[in-house]
Amino acid sequence: MIARVLFVVIAFLVLTPCILCAEIYSYVDKNGVLHFSNVPTSRQYRYIGPEFSSPRHTAFHRGTANDYDHIITQAAALYDIRFELIKAIIRVESNFNPNAVSPKGALGLMQLMPSNVSLFNVRNPFDPHENVMAGTRFFRQLLERYNSDLSLSLAAYNAGPGAVDRHKNIPPYRETRDYVDKVLKYYALFRSTSP
Repeated sequence: MIARVLFVVIAFLVLTPCILCAEIYSYVDKNGVLHFSNVPTSRQYRYIGPEFSSPRHTAFHRGTANDYDHIITQAAALYDIRFELIKAIIRVESNFNPNAVSPKGALGLMQLMPSNVSLFNVRNPFDPHENVMAGTRFFRQLLERYNSDLSLSLAAYNAGPGAVDRHKNIPPYRETRDYVDKVLKYYALFRSTSP
């Protein structure tokens, strides 16, 4: 009896990670846009996850708040954005989960939309280095577009530049306003605790 219970427990522990992994499918359309879905709606989609086929494209394990500091440091230096700000965006976007996929199709640590995956030539949006570099580059472009206005740039990162341009301010969406507030709070927190 004990052996049977032990077998069931071990089998559960071994199989649980597979059960919890989301299946991910992708395809590139005729315009070169990369599409992702957990529910393929046409035969064009090909299965790519939870584990990618090549060694470079492996599923990444959920990290902790400090696991990606070395990548954030590189991105901060390259794109002249404060380390603590990038880290705050990642905290709010994915809570440091490199495998995160939102209901709207945003991917990875900085929740890149498929259009940005394509625009920045990201080969694997779940690769922490590629994702953070592309997300930070995009955020640098937003800072330049909105004359370094942090709140507008964050709003554009969340709701898209079109929404910010239409409203000429932070869009009146609760999700976007909450997003800006959360990122700014984590930014202040990370700045207060940095050496």
